[in-house]
Amino acid sequence: MLTLALATALALASMQENHPAPASPPAGVGMVIHEADTMVRQVPPHHGTGMSTAYRISDVAPNRSMEFRKRVMHPGASIGLHVIAHDEVYHVVSGEGDVTTDGVTTRVRAGDTAYLYDGGNVGITQVGDEDLVLIVAYPLARRRD
Repeated sequence: MLTLALATALALASMQENHPAPASPPAGVGMVIHEADTMVRQVPPHHGTGMSTAYRISDVAPNRSMEFRKRVMHPGASIGLHVIAHDEVYHVVSGEGDVTTDGVTTRVRAGDTAYLYDGGNVGITQVGDEDLVLIVAYPLARRRD
């Protein structure tokens, strides 16, 4: 009986190691966001060029701790070089682009992900005839409404 209790305790401890407690308590009830409700046509940020369609998905989530967005970079569009104050991820859904981080430029295509580090000087430019579709995600320094 003691062996079964010990085995159960060890199994529970190992599960807790694999699934740590959240960094903060839940901020509310989860929600589903329809991207069509978040669409805005705009010049890309950070002194970007051309036009893009932004889906500011996380903006409608109250008390959020991260940004999660989709951005469609139309031909000739770019997000200008800017220094980031957090790690940031650009995941390419479709199209092609040139991502620059700290003076190094790399071509990215559908399925590629650029993991960009805090303090990096980063930007991305759409290339080719097809829109560059990105998912962009990064943490916030504090929760936002």
